[in-house]
Amino acid sequence: MEMDFKQLAIAIRTIAEEKNLPEDQVQDIVQQALAAAWRRDYGDREQEVRVTMNLNTGEVTAYVTKEVVDKVQDEHMQISLAAAQVIRKNAKIGETVELVQKVEDFGRVAAQTAKQVILQRLREAEREIVLAEYEDKIGTLVNGIISRVEGRVVRVELGRAQGIMPISEQIQGERYYPGQRLKFFLKNVEKEYRGPQLIVSRGAKEFVEQLFRGEVPEMSSDAVEIKEIAREAGVRSKIAVASNVQGVDPVGTFVGGHGTRINAVRDEIGSQEMIDIVVWDETPATYVANAMKPANVTKVIIGKSGGKATVIVPEDQLSIAIGKAGQNVRLAGKLTGYELDVEGEKGAAKAKKEEKGEEKAEEKAKPPAKEESESKPVVQKLKKKTELEDSLLKAIEEHGTEDS
Repeated sequence: MEMDFKQLAIAIRTIAEEKNLPEDQVQDIVQQALAAAWRRDYGDREQEVRVTMNLNTGEVTAYVTKEVVDKVQDEHMQISLAAAQVIRKNAKIGETVELVQKVEDFGRVAAQTAKQVILQRLREAEREIVLAEYEDKIGTLVNGIISRVEGRVVRVELGRAQGIMPISEQIQGERYYPGQRLKFFLKNVEKEYRGPQLIVSRGAKEFVEQLFRGEVPEMSSDAVEIKEIAREAGVRSKIAVASNVQGVDPVGTFVGGHGTRINAVRDEIGSQEMIDIVVWDETPATYVANAMKPANVTKVIIGKSGGKATVIVPEDQLSIAIGKAGQNVRLAGKLTGYELDVEGEKGAAKAKKEEKGEEKAEEKAKPPAKEESESKPVVQKLKKKTELEDSLLKAIEEHGTEDS
């Protein structure tokens, strides 16, 4: 099996262009593979050999490094002083010299090995370049085309790389089909044997944030910002926003004139997903009340521990505050970081009244005051004294009667 070095030189340029790899990197890979092939056919595995290739002529030259010794014991690794001085006149024992040999061809096995090494190293180089390219894009939006839908996993073509979207990163109720063009949030890049694996998402809360960043230019100038997002993809999202410039309405900025900005985001994530934009506030009670929108909140009581809060709303607002299957209060809790307990005004008042009633009952059940308990022995003593005096008088009267 002969290797056509001229054709190989042309292939190097073609591969470099097709895979968008630097030509010198591809050339270096090929030269290392040819060096391995030369060691197999003409030398030793441990031999130090470098090979160069002229991409214009296809000429291949091997440079074999050997140690200068007085007596040669291993012709692959050593060279005599006399032979070394032919190559370099001032060569001395203990030094190394390079023997230059033109390479015309390789044997069948060596040629096959060289081709395998070249393909493997090119794949590795391509992986590293793709990895470096997409590592800089982690946390941003990328455009992709659905290539395959395999059960619970969707495969996406992202230019020179392929991404996967697990079911946990998909939007609930959204359907995917091959050829579909969509935007994705690049969540992570994982290194695998077959190449870098890109993890993309449409269900992450960061996906919504990046979509708004594309629609709200004021975010780039830091005039407004998103403080927190709580999302149940495909159902509802709550977004807490704040203004860093006096006079700028953060909610109005994100909604846009006639709802243009928020509608553009909903067009991408699906109109079935509701978006509540609320004002962030540094006061916990106010922030919780805002997060409960669209429900009107009467009062918010922050627990002593700080992790819980009670939200009191009018009776007719209870169902709105809780939401379908507890969705509104659940998302409000995620947004604020509090465990929320929703109560109606009447229920809260009744609970307060019952609490007061229990306090009164406890007071009635208390033992008598100390003064009252202490006065009882005194009364008993006086009573006993009176009875003793009466008995004494009666005895005197009877004794007087007997004397007379």
